[in-house]
Amino acid sequence: MNVNIIEMPLDFGGRRHGSDMGPSAIRLAGIKDKVQSLGHTVVPHGEPINIPPQEYADIGSNPKAKYLAPIVEACEALAGQVEASAKRGEFPLVLGGDHSIVLGSLAGMGSWCREKGLRLGVLYVDAHGDFNTADSSPSGNIHGECLAASAGYGLDELVNLYKDGRKVDPENICFVGTRDLDPGEKALMHEAGVTCFTVSDIDRFGFSEILKKVRLFFKTRCDVVHISFDMDAFDPSIAPGTGVPVPGGLTYREGLLLMEEMETLGMVKSMEIVEVNPILDDRNITALMAVALAARLLGEKLY
Repeated sequence: MNVNIIEMPLDFGGRRHGSDMGPSAIRLAGIKDKVQSLGHTVVPHGEPINIPPQEYADIGSNPKAKYLAPIVEACEALAGQVEASAKRGEFPLVLGGDHSIVLGSLAGMGSWCREKGLRLGVLYVDAHGDFNTADSSPSGNIHGECLAASAGYGLDELVNLYKDGRKVDPENICFVGTRDLDPGEKALMHEAGVTCFTVSDIDRFGFSEILKKVRLFFKTRCDVVHISFDMDAFDPSIAPGTGVPVPGGLTYREGLLLMEEMETLGMVKSMEIVEVNPILDDRNITALMAVALAARLLGEKLY
């Protein structure tokens, strides 16, 4: 398989600086060599997406959607690259950057799926819901509004990014590892009809049972799956290099097993790994974990 590694050094969407260096950290952790060792070909990712440092960008006039204009511009560029990659039959592997980049990934994959008449599903592995709108967001950070906008809720500039309208049916969104939701986004998630397996669900039913439910979810609803993996889904004791850590997260083994199970579905056509912040990391361990996740999704076997 041809794997298109797209680096997206965007950190306008969050409060803490540093995730713009995430793609470099994952590159230095050996992502290209690992992908090639599995028999895949790493293809050039086209023109680099040039993003100015956050301190030089315009924060904008809306405190409920900070850095709206530069985020839209960057994600428009990403959407074009992701769609072009999918059309060439490649696997777009997007390295972030904060989670606002999912706006571009889903815009690109959503456009490709609509053209092909395919139903797109999203596995969202994250401590957070990212399902606020400008009306409900307590911070105004767009990385907390990005998935809601991709599902058709929120500011027109985000909802209609790249192509008009929602990019994914919210009923085809499945969360795993969720444990920190704002009241407004929780209400909107229920209204939209997303499926959410929280850490309490994992404790209550066991991770193997949750995996069965996740597999059934996508097999019965979708033709194509995009995985959006936020490294804060892991417990911060094992993945310290992320900007919004929340205690009580997934174990490393659970994350790897989830990727192995998704690989066996044969439906995953794109992935992004986000919120690696090397400033907060310890010996690049979080970036190394990101490489391992991608490897399991791309077919690495223990035996």
